[in-house]
Parts: sequence; C-alpha cells; structure tokens
Amino acid sequence: MGPRSARPSGPASGRAVILFWQVLLGVSVLALWQTLVSVKILDPFFVSRPTDIGLRIVRWVASGSLWGHLAVTLEESLLGLVVGAASGISLGFSLGRSPMLASIFDPYIKMLNAVPRVVLAPLFLLWFGLGIWSKVALAVTLVFFVMFFNTYQGVRDADRTLIDNVRILGATERQLVRHVLIPSALTWIFSSLQTSLGFAMVGAVVGEYLGSTRGLGYVISQAEGTFDTTGVFAGMTVLGIVVVIVSAGVTRLERWLLRWKS
Repeated sequence: MGPRSARPSGPASGRAVILFWQVLLGVSVLALWQTLVSVKILDPFFVSRPTDIGLRIVRWVASGSLWGHLAVTLEESLLGLVVGAASGISLGFSLGRSPMLASIFDPYIKMLNAVPRVVLAPLFLLWFGLGIWSKVALAVTLVFFVMFFNTYQGVRDADRTLIDNVRILGATERQLVRHVLIPSALTWIFSSLQTSLGFAMVGAVVGEYLGSTRGLGYVISQAEGTFDTTGVFAGMTVLGIVVVIVSAGVTRLERWLLRWKS
C-alpha cells in the first residue's frame, strides 16, 4: 500500500477555518440574544428580537422600499470616500516628500483633525442644504485624515538606502515615486482604506440622521422617532452587512494589487 496523500493545507483551508468560527460566533450571539429576549431577561421593547429584525429587513427587500434609501447612502459614501481618499493621499505624498512643508502645515493639520466631526455636520447642512453634498462633505472630513496620516507615514517609512541607491542609478523623481514610494505606501494606504470605508458610511449616515429625506440614516431616524426599536436595529444591520460586503471587495483588490509582495 502506497503512502497516503497529504491533506491539502494552506491559505484556503485556513480561511475556511476562520470563516467557520466567524459564522459559529455570529450564530451563537444571535441565538443567545433571541433566548434572552424570549425569556424576558431582555426587554423586546428596547432591544427587539433577531428574528423580528430579520423579518423587517426581508419585508423592506420584498417591498423594494430599502433599495432607494440604500442607493442614496452608498452614493454619498462612495463620493466621500473617493474625494477624501484622493485629497488625503495627494497631500500625504506631497508632505511626505517635503519635510519643510510638513513642518509648516503640521500644527494646522493637527488642529483641524482635533475638531469633532459631529460639530461640523450642522454647518454642512447650512452650507450645502439637505441634499447629498452635506453628507458627502461630512464623509470627506472623516476619510481625509485617516488617508493622509497613513500615506504620509508610508512615504516617510520608505527604505532610505533603497531611495539613495535608486538616485545613484540616475532615476528621475517620477521613476522614484512610481517604483519605490508608491509600493512602499500601498500597504499603508490599503490598510487605511478599510478604516476609511467604515468612516465614509458613518459620515453619510450621521448626516442623513441629522437632516435628510432619504438614506439609511433617515430610515433609522424615523424608526427612532416612533420608538420602533426593530426598525432601528434593522437599519443598523443593513448598514453593517453592506460595510462587510464592500470591505471584502476592498480586501480582494488589495491582494490583487499587492500580489508582487508575496
């Protein structure tokens, strides 16, 4: 009898194990939640039931009422993410390459970053109205600083010996940026992009919550105003599911773009 073939192992099996435990943890938490509410340890008026939340989401999907609100929130979040990321990466690269400019702008950037974003939301509503742009502006303020600080750090952490060697070999500034600085900063940028994605959604939803006529934040606000706990949890659940799905897409994109590192 020949030797037994080894069982396949590697990243795929590791991801399967992680997925199994993630699903098990989620099911366990939901089962415990459902049980505690059913035996009246938790008051359903305040926390609702997972089954009621799921049924509400199914009803929204079946009636089609969810899609319009979800589309508005996704549009605001995507615009806020793109504008905030583009401006944060651009400024992070610029200041990362110029220590003098970084020193000049440092106190002002720290001061602006210290401003609570919730304080800005009413101002944006006054300046841009109840349309999407007040929500986009709030999302931009949340995304910008995350992308800026990570890009700046990624550029500053580039291997100085490698930069000096590339310059000795006669590389232009454009070649240096393309072949050394961008690869060095990509890991930092994608790491911050995961966080920025959630912040963009938070900015859009908070803006809708404070003043809008459409969006998931509006749905949550209306449910809260009528003491509809199930509606509040259903809105937050939809938001969480969307963030997880989009984040998985960003992770796949990151693996594809950074495949050269493996």
